[in-house]
Amino acid sequence: MSGLRIVRLANFVTPSSGGLRTALHALGTGYRAAGHDPVLVVPGARASDEETDQGRVITLPGPEIPGTGGYRLLAGRARLRQVLEGLAPDRLEVSDRTTLRWTGEWARRHRIPSVMVSHETADGVLRTWGVPGAAAGRAADRLNARSAWAYSRIVCTTEWAEREFLRIGARNVVRAPLGVDLERCDPARRDLKLRARYARDADVLLVLGSRLSVEKRPGMALDALAELRRRGVRAALVVAGEGPLRTGLSRRARAEGLPAYFLGHVGDRAGMATLQASADICLAPGPAETFGLSALEALACATPVVASASSALPEVIGDAGRAAADDAPSFADAVQELLARPEDERRAAARARAELFGWDTAVTAFLAAHDAPVLHPLAGPRRLPTVPAQALRPDGAPR
Repeated sequence: MSGLRIVRLANFVTPSSGGLRTALHALGTGYRAAGHDPVLVVPGARASDEETDQGRVITLPGPEIPGTGGYRLLAGRARLRQVLEGLAPDRLEVSDRTTLRWTGEWARRHRIPSVMVSHETADGVLRTWGVPGAAAGRAADRLNARSAWAYSRIVCTTEWAEREFLRIGARNVVRAPLGVDLERCDPARRDLKLRARYARDADVLLVLGSRLSVEKRPGMALDALAELRRRGVRAALVVAGEGPLRTGLSRRARAEGLPAYFLGHVGDRAGMATLQASADICLAPGPAETFGLSALEALACATPVVASASSALPEVIGDAGRAAADDAPSFADAVQELLARPEDERRAAARARAELFGWDTAVTAFLAAHDAPVLHPLAGPRRLPTVPAQALRPDGAPR
């Protein structure tokens, strides 16, 4: 049996994107390893078409969305329709429930099975942008009903993310978890010299790996840091991520004298794992997260997580972390509760939890959503070399 051509469309992906970019790469690599032909179509500053380890990647010029820190859209239906017809997909997978929803209808007309992947909850995102709860819920229900009609299946990565579709009676929802590279994200990467570089005179090093945008609520990490220091906890924070809020957050940290170090986007994935392994606690304050890949990577590096109780992350982190209400005292309480556990115990629990989420399992589940068989056995991820502390500059980039 020959493999299927699985064409994947995604918006809001940039060279410095976080979880979505990681998931797209891992799934594409897995589809290819399983014997299929993945093709990814994304927007960018200029057109390109290249073969990669995740399959063919086509970049179409797309307009930049103001105020998002570089996000672009696959604009122009006629052009994208022409690309789709030229690719002649056997399956369609879409990672955008808004501007690309019409592609589900296109696939339906062409009798092509289609999947929409829910990477965030609609009502959660609307609430983070200031829409009142009831209005956000009604708008989300309308949007989700149209998405459920347009696509053959809706894929949700957690039970938490699935709820908003079950609420409207959608019957085509399936669950497929994401995964983590358990070899790249290795507890052995913990580097005390790197930790000392950022902790300096602090006893506790916190890490935030997140896009610095409104829906991720990165300001909560500074709130928690300030609260901990008010309580006498000598804590410092290192922030790995880029986004439109970075300038304001950095300005605030300086004004308040908070020991917070902003690295920008850390493009070297092995270096990022070294940073996560070297911290004491990872903060994940995004209230609309439906899975939280960065937090799962921290767990795999044996670093426990404090996450927003409003998100799906409590379902993911289990007893390897703490869920906190969306306020500084609650986040500070959760950090202190984790620090009260013996270090070896809390790090072992974090790693054990992450080992439940391998990419092979995720790829198999996503292929099942496509009714696509695994034609070749899936091999484990390739081991990457450990990045020593001296190979990582203070700004987070490799030397």
